[in-house]
Amino acid sequence: MSMSNNITAFLNFVAFMCSIPIIAAGTWLASKPDNECIHWLRWPVVFMGLAVMLVSLAGFVGAYWKKEGLLGVYLVCMVILIILLLVLLVLAFVVTRPNGEYSVPGKGYREYRLAGFSSWLRNRITDGDSWGNIRACLAVSDICPKLNTEIITADQFFAAHLSPIKSGCCKPPTICGYQYVNPTVWNNPTNTIADADFSIWNNNPNQLCYNCDACKAGLLGNLRKEWRKANLILILTVVVLIWVYLIACSAYRNAQTEQLFERYKQGWA
Repeated sequence: MSMSNNITAFLNFVAFMCSIPIIAAGTWLASKPDNECIHWLRWPVVFMGLAVMLVSLAGFVGAYWKKEGLLGVYLVCMVILIILLLVLLVLAFVVTRPNGEYSVPGKGYREYRLAGFSSWLRNRITDGDSWGNIRACLAVSDICPKLNTEIITADQFFAAHLSPIKSGCCKPPTICGYQYVNPTVWNNPTNTIADADFSIWNNNPNQLCYNCDACKAGLLGNLRKEWRKANLILILTVVVLIWVYLIACSAYRNAQTEQLFERYKQGWA
């Protein structure tokens, strides 16, 4: 009867240890400059990691010391946690599936179209009030200024594999035909009607292309890239938790059986 309890205790200890990289991944996501500017996207993975840690600890204690009440609470919490993780995972996959990325001939970086991303995510990031706050946050970050210390020549810039947010926010769209001066200064456009962002670009370091659709698309491209990495951790977590939950159900039944057996022995004695 104690075999499944011991296995459950061990698996919950493993799940407890697995919560550490989940929290670390969530902290990494929260520390990214784009996520720092979008407060509601910063901490969900961290909170999920903390929840896994607490629930796994409860499961370990309940299984190891055969605490029927604690195991019952643990199983309810585990179901809720699995459902929340599945909802987060499905939502993350759905909203990050569309991709507005496209290649630029002769360039190492890619550029991004706003219309190519999920409308659900696009509407919540780029509406007037939200984007005003995000834009102000990006303008005081070091995302674009760092390019001036990392890249010296035009050849280096055009061969660079820029992140989506740097490609979209720190330079004008290639189709506008601006001439390179340095990574954040561009002059004399040759194709002034090619893109609506042409008239928005400004060499002022506090403006650049922060109001451009290209910048909004670049931010969404960054979010998509980062959250798809986090999805791999979420998938592994859901698989482990479902496996642990099924064995924990067996441990719970064993704890109930053992309690009834002890009562029977006491009554017989």
